[in-house]
Amino acid sequence: MAVVSTSSLSQLNTVLPRSSCPKLNSISISTTQSFFHNVNSHLTRVSSSRVKACRGVVAMAGSGKFFVGGNWKCNGTKDSISKLVSDLNSSTLEADVDVVVSPPFVYIDQVKNSLTDKIDIAAQNSWIGKGGAFTGEISIEQLKDIGCKWVILGHSERRHVIGEDDQFIGKKAAYALSQDVGVIACIGELLQEREEGKTFDVCFRQLKAFADAVPSWDNVVIAYEPVWAIGTGKVASPQQAQEVHKVVRDWLNTNVSADVASKTRIIYGGSVNGGNCAELAKEEDIDGFLVGGASLKGPEFATIINSVTSKKVAA
Repeated sequence: MAVVSTSSLSQLNTVLPRSSCPKLNSISISTTQSFFHNVNSHLTRVSSSRVKACRGVVAMAGSGKFFVGGNWKCNGTKDSISKLVSDLNSSTLEADVDVVVSPPFVYIDQVKNSLTDKIDIAAQNSWIGKGGAFTGEISIEQLKDIGCKWVILGHSERRHVIGEDDQFIGKKAAYALSQDVGVIACIGELLQEREEGKTFDVCFRQLKAFADAVPSWDNVVIAYEPVWAIGTGKVASPQQAQEVHKVVRDWLNTNVSADVASKTRIIYGGSVNGGNCAELAKEEDIDGFLVGGASLKGPEFATIINSVTSKKVAA
């Protein structure tokens, strides 16, 4: 299991001073102080309960399987996607990983009909409710009809380019879950927000919008994607990512339930590639990845999927 040293707490306070975190709308000052007390105590010791909870196979804080998603975004042609699917079908993939890929909408059917059944399909977006007179939108019912089991919601490009707000995204998530489609719930801060010490504030606000809306967390995977690391070639260090993942899990413990905090997988996204995935995967609270550009390269995406071996420990 990963060991968090007292130096991690110092780094956390240096990057994100507590004084910079304003009060969350529905959380009292005393609750916030209690939360940070819990964070401090957890960061300065190894949790013996987590050691006991480890399955003896994979060192993960989340109790589910390692989860890797490939977000193909607005990329590809019929020919290039056919080649990518062929590469994935011929790859040797570790069995104890949940894998999804998210093609552009127009290629979902092509991918679904040709991709190995070891990999599920996720949509890149969905509408807030049932279909109807909503030009350009895709309903969850339509996505289910063509075999999608997951949907990515709250991605930074939807938030900061398209302009979707926290509450709108939360409602989308609630509707998708009500129709038995899993949600990859994306959160993460802009570079300016990190430099201003607001990383936790931003993540907590975005988490709260999901928590206020979703009926259950049973089919939710949280994807922490610092916006400054998406497609930039910059990647959060394993220690930076672990710090945020740990605090996100503690937020779930304090504001949702201990059970949800234990079961929910928290994956990392932001310039993940075949060269850095193994070191990132070693961190206790990193339960997988949401991959962008590297997921368009079959062999490299397979390497990222197989980075689960970095988490394995002796039985």
